[in-house]
Amino acid sequence: MQLTDKIALVTGASAGLGAQISRDLVARGARVFGLARREERLAALQQELGNAFVPLAADVTSEEAIQQAFQRIGDRLDILVNNAGLGKFGQAKDTPTADWDLQMNVNLRGVFLCTRAAIPLMQEQNRHSGFGGHIVNVSSVAGLMGNPNVSAYNVTKFGLKGYSEALFKELREDGIKVTCIFPGSIETEFFEQAGVPISENPMTSEDVSSSVLHVLQAPDNYLVSEIVMRPLRPKMKT
Repeated sequence: MQLTDKIALVTGASAGLGAQISRDLVARGARVFGLARREERLAALQQELGNAFVPLAADVTSEEAIQQAFQRIGDRLDILVNNAGLGKFGQAKDTPTADWDLQMNVNLRGVFLCTRAAIPLMQEQNRHSGFGGHIVNVSSVAGLMGNPNVSAYNVTKFGLKGYSEALFKELREDGIKVTCIFPGSIETEFFEQAGVPISENPMTSEDVSSSVLHVLQAPDNYLVSEIVMRPLRPKMKT
């Protein structure tokens, strides 16, 4: 896909990987709707990127808020990057119900709401042009292997893997690509919010965004359905 003049929605766009993907898409000529809750962060990113970046202050878990956001986007969407996500780590026996529900809502319900709203737009585009668009779901290596103290987060990311695989098979004849990415540790606010230390030598948002841009720019009949990325040396050499 050529990215010039394409319309993209990036969730979790106010910081970290979502902000970097937004920067990289704008740099390649796309118009990006950046969705997140933190209005001041979105406003700062718009100041940096200009009018090609359109802030959408919304809670990704709210059905009403997502409906309103898509009304602002209009009748065309070429790219959806479901990036919004969070983790609350700890032993299963000590996991508060509120932490479980929060992760299920943000990491799965949010993806579902945005994807469900995007599919009809992309299907209509396919009817007119023969290519519908591209959905990228940001999972985690925690969607590939279970680990202690990460059980609730594991559930959401394993779930996102299954959802992505089902979507890929369901939507391919509509000319809609679905890619699920599985990053290891990235140097973002995620680990601070999760309350656990980050690895000594994590990847950067720029690293991971470059892979997202690579799959988005692939030829229309070429799909990378899954991609795993990790730091080569997660621990610094002494």
